[in-house]
Amino acid sequence: MSDKPKTRPLFDPPILKQAIIASFKKLDPRVQIRNPVMFVVLVGRLTTMLFLQAWLGAGEAPAGFILAISLWLWFTVLFANFAEAMAEGRGKAQAESLRRARRDIKAKKLAEVRREANFSLVSATTLRKGDIVLVEAGEAIPADGEVVAGIASVDESAITGESAPVIRESGGDRSAVTDGTKVLSDWLIVRITANPGEAFLDRMIALVEGAKRQKTPNEIALNILLAALTI
Repeated sequence: MSDKPKTRPLFDPPILKQAIIASFKKLDPRVQIRNPVMFVVLVGRLTTMLFLQAWLGAGEAPAGFILAISLWLWFTVLFANFAEAMAEGRGKAQAESLRRARRDIKAKKLAEVRREANFSLVSATTLRKGDIVLVEAGEAIPADGEVVAGIASVDESAITGESAPVIRESGGDRSAVTDGTKVLSDWLIVRITANPGEAFLDRMIALVEGAKRQKTPNEIALNILLAALTI
C-alpha cells in the first residue's frame, strides 16, 4: 500500500475527456444561472448570434465583427465551464483515491491501553468510537482519535498541506490525531473518537464529491458586483 494517494497529472486523459463533455453540458441555463457573471456572458453570446440583419445590410456593424464577438463570448463561457469541470473532476478523483487508500489500512486493535498488550489486526473501516489502537512508526493513523499514551512525530501533510511533521502526545492540546496521517517515529496508543462516516476525512470527501456548499456573504456580494459591472 502506498503511503499517500497517487498524484494525477494536471491533464489526466479521463478527467480531461469528462471535463470537455461537461463544459458543453454546463451551457444549460439552469446551471449557468448559479454564476450570474457567466450567465450574463451567455445571454450576450445568444444575443450576438442574431446577426442575420448584418448580412442583410441592416446592422450597424459588419457581420464578421459580430461573428467574432459571438465566438469570443462562446469561448469565454466554454473555457469557464471547462476550468470548473476540471477542478470538479480532479477533486472527485482525489476523493476516490483517498477512499481506496483507507480501505487498505490495517489497524492494531488493543484489548487494553498498554503497548505490550495483545492486539488483533483489523480493517480501519471496522473501528468504532472508543476502540483502542496502537500505531507505530511508518504506519497510518486509521481513524480520528485522541492520544492516550506515547509520543510521536506525525506527518499531517496529506490533510493540512504542512510539510513539517508535528508532535503528538497524550494530554494537553496536542493529543488529537487525524485519519490518514502517518506516524514517522516512535509510537502512539490512540482512542478512536469517530465512527465510520463521521471523521474529518469523511467530511472532506463528501464535500468534494458534490455536497453543495453555501456561499458566504462576501461571495454573494462579489457576484452581485461582478454581474452589475458585466451588464
